[in-house]
Amino acid sequence: MAQKPMTKTQLVAALSEATGSDKKTANEALEALANIISDTMAQGGAVMIPGIGKFACRERPARMVRNPATGEQMHKDADRVAKVTIAKALKDRVNG
Repeated sequence: MAQKPMTKTQLVAALSEATGSDKKTANEALEALANIISDTMAQGGAVMIPGIGKFACRERPARMVRNPATGEQMHKDADRVAKVTIAKALKDRVNG
């Protein structure tokens, strides 16, 4: 059975314990990291975190999609989506 995902509070507590800092500092570091990744991706860039993966923004072209409820075909404009590519080191650790 799968575990529940770690909450932000639990992540901040684990980060503060691992770094030997207080929870306030760990929370500020986590918020700063999230803001840096978000801002970089919003500008179309990518962020690589060694051992974790690469966070990037990907362009999707305009295309025809189908409404599953009615089966009607409709046009969807081009857009951008967030993409996360997991690092090989993390894949190996999870599967090893």
